[in-house]
Amino acid sequence: MDNLPSIFNDVIGPVMRGPSSSHCAASLRIGRLCRDLMENNITNILVEFDPNGSLANTHKDQGSDMGLFGGFLGWEADDERLPESDYHISEAGINVQFGIRDLSVKHLNTYQITLSNPAETRTVTAISTGGGMIEVISIDGIEVSIMGDFYETLIYCKKPDRVLELLNVGMSYDYLIVHDGNPFFIEIKAQIFPDEKLQAQLNSMEDVLSIRKLSPVLPVLSRKGMKVPFTTCNEMLDFNRNKNLSLLELAILYESERGNLSEEEIFGKMRGIVRILKDSIASGLQGTDYADRLLGSQSVNFKNELQNNRLIETGALNIVVMYVSALMEVKSSMGVIVAAPTAGSCGTLPGAVMGTADFLGVSEDEIIKAMLVAGIIGIFIATQSTFAGEVAGCGVEYGSGGSMAAAALVYLAKGSIAQSIAAASMVLQSTLGTTCTPIANRVEAPCLGNNVMAATIAISFANMAIAGYEELIPLDEVIQTMYTIGKGIPHEFKCTNIGGLCATKTAKILEAKLNSKQ
Repeated sequence: MDNLPSIFNDVIGPVMRGPSSSHCAASLRIGRLCRDLMENNITNILVEFDPNGSLANTHKDQGSDMGLFGGFLGWEADDERLPESDYHISEAGINVQFGIRDLSVKHLNTYQITLSNPAETRTVTAISTGGGMIEVISIDGIEVSIMGDFYETLIYCKKPDRVLELLNVGMSYDYLIVHDGNPFFIEIKAQIFPDEKLQAQLNSMEDVLSIRKLSPVLPVLSRKGMKVPFTTCNEMLDFNRNKNLSLLELAILYESERGNLSEEEIFGKMRGIVRILKDSIASGLQGTDYADRLLGSQSVNFKNELQNNRLIETGALNIVVMYVSALMEVKSSMGVIVAAPTAGSCGTLPGAVMGTADFLGVSEDEIIKAMLVAGIIGIFIATQSTFAGEVAGCGVEYGSGGSMAAAALVYLAKGSIAQSIAAASMVLQSTLGTTCTPIANRVEAPCLGNNVMAATIAISFANMAIAGYEELIPLDEVIQTMYTIGKGIPHEFKCTNIGGLCATKTAKILEAKLNSKQ
């Protein structure tokens, strides 16, 4: 089954609230699928985490609980009610409990969720794979692969034969999978749910016990036979030999083939994202307020000192630092942000691109194009590595954001494809092997500093690439090295709230103070 990343699924998005896309947006998407599986009839939920995973010590403070509650209630990832989702889940009469026990799981971001009502009990196992992306890997102990990129219809039946005969006549679908269980269930992956006539025919069959429809949770759907012209940088360069397409044209070509989207649709989606980012930056610079966070509204002070000529003159750099800070503060105050590629690194790419663009005075259309250029670099990373800090450390989050930003900045400066790729490679080379140990279990520090660092070196390496500096190691090789090194970082230094800065004496005092206020 094809599983190809999309710029709007895997790289730039989702639009969301909360400190962490791996925790908040991913858990909300998992919750949405659970809600559909139970036909919005849930009375009790047990959510279990493995003690050796990343969620056992972080699920509450980094927003997994909030996201799950929102998903169980059917909300979107940017719903303004999310900060009070615990109240709303209680008001809905749904009892949710959390447990920690040995699940013997392979993936660090694993959720095992038992859902029940007076008529039935079901168990869903799902993983958060980074940047808000998810996969349901089992239902009631039966292995599946549901990523939220299809309309999923599950037909529970005594025997599948007669049901399959009807389906093969009555509808078109991308994939039809028979899961051998007691009872059987037939999984249909399609671009739409079965029509009312077919559903009525299915419901009238003696062999059919129930039908469950799981709506997609990703903005760009997949389809059978989906093909793209390339998935790695080397493949792109080979494809482009003698074609002389720009990096922007290649990005549009990729996403058009991947998502079955027109150029106008691609620009429209990215325009919507850019405008959300502009609003987020403006909101941050007006000042944000939220009780449960470490750092206050610091970008406002930066803006004031910049306007009063109190800061060292650095050209675009000061604007970029200010924008990165504003975006991180909006995230930490539960405002709307765009995970690009993650919520923890949400300041790096848009802060660098939009700050530089404002300094240069370029148009919104040019910003949109630059973000699409960044997106294709992100595709190469998504294909060969991960954006999940829990899996490979924080270098795969803000390092990836900086790499994408560097390529986009070269584009804004009218540099070449080779220069964009060189800049992207140099940023990643300089951020390899970075740990992920947020202080007090909040995604604020050293996250803010890491985002600022990655955004500012993106500018430096963009200029160096334009000036002819050599990257030496090709981008694909650096991406693969980033993943290998990241996987080798000890577990306690990958967003587990066990080791590193979060384990220092002062960090524990700060964490206790914040927790006492909740």
